[in-house]
Amino acid sequence: QVQLVESGGGLVQAGGSLRLSCTASGGTLRRFAMGWFRQAPGKEREFAAAISWNGDSISYADSVKGRFTISKDNAKNTVYLQMNSLKPEDTAVYFCTAKNSGGIYLSAYDYDYWGQGTQVTVSS
Repeated sequence: QVQLVESGGGLVQAGGSLRLSCTASGGTLRRFAMGWFRQAPGKEREFAAAISWNGDSISYADSVKGRFTISKDNAKNTVYLQMNSLKPEDTAVYFCTAKNSGGIYLSAYDYDYWGQGTQVTVSS
């Protein structure tokens, strides 16, 4: 059973940067497609970024495109989300997710494993 643990969240001023990490235990992420979702207070969970198991396919939500970068280090069993030019509307709990499959997935319903989330707060 794969367990995902996110880290790297925190409080940052608008325009700043954070890098989120998601490390897996209980299994290797080598053959897993990965994703990042986020949920702001009072809102539904939304897709932010996704990457295929080998990194060949990547997708971003329009709201983060050009500012966020997802990457995967299979040797470290870790996936990252580099977030630049942060805005107050990026404030949310960010969740890492994984699916043992070779594709790329944009829907939360497609994923099998979820982390507990890490809080990102962007002040104006």
